[in-house]
Amino acid sequence: MVVAATGFFDGVHKGHRAVLQTLKDTARAKSCESAIITFWPHPRTVLQQDASTFRLLTALDEKKELVHNFGIDKFIVIPFTKDFSKKDAATFLKEYLMEHFGVSTLIVGYDHRLGNSSCRSREELQEIAQGLGLETIVVNEVNSGDVTISSTKIRAALAAGDVATANEMLGYNYSLRGVVVLGNMIGRTIGFPTANMQLYEPLKMLPANGVYFVKVSLSSGEYIGICNVGNRPTVGNNNNKTIETHILDFNEDIYGLDIRIEFVARLRDEMKFSSLEQLKERISLDKEFVRNNF
Repeated sequence: MVVAATGFFDGVHKGHRAVLQTLKDTARAKSCESAIITFWPHPRTVLQQDASTFRLLTALDEKKELVHNFGIDKFIVIPFTKDFSKKDAATFLKEYLMEHFGVSTLIVGYDHRLGNSSCRSREELQEIAQGLGLETIVVNEVNSGDVTISSTKIRAALAAGDVATANEMLGYNYSLRGVVVLGNMIGRTIGFPTANMQLYEPLKMLPANGVYFVKVSLSSGEYIGICNVGNRPTVGNNNNKTIETHILDFNEDIYGLDIRIEFVARLRDEMKFSSLEQLKERISLDKEFVRNNF
């Protein structure tokens, strides 16, 4: 038999990890396998609820990695479609969880909902599960200070550039993954070459425009850097947002290679300078600040 938890688990934040811990402990106590049963793509992108602006905290591969690193046995992905969204909670619990995946115990979060509008609350879900003979265990909310942690609040923190708050609620540094692509090479001409990133997951959320202290992971090792997220107003970029990272003490050709950046702290707003020389001076100050404070 299987002990499972279902949901999208965007970010796999501290609240989700409380669910994962209960899942793992319960499965061990019952000598069962533990499983996360999630969905892809996100329901909001399928049902067209703000689909054009909605952004993710974790790509599917990132989520799978976080869940497996936590020690969960199985990571199961159900394709989310409009037809699937029409299934009620009882059908999902009985036909999918119990009959198809062999789930005997379901771990649910404090605000867990399931199925179409026929099941509007956790209490209704528990009542339906009980009628089917499916055990449910509820996990209470997790707070950061006086705020209940949620994916929505983490997205709001990132939208405000508050990576410190986002990281606190996540339990790890928010990161982006992608490939290094060719830019306009202006940074190199002023002595500060940058790695321009193209995201692997286009729907990944970007922090607010600004300059950040980041940790950089490349195939050659771990480094620190200064990352600018924004529109590069000094050199002009036709309002296309870019992710550019100057890696400290590094000068290798990494075009076409994987790159991962972790946002540790926000240094300042993105600024428009009257000349490239002023931009160069400001980056020098940013580097000095990073070396002295991190």
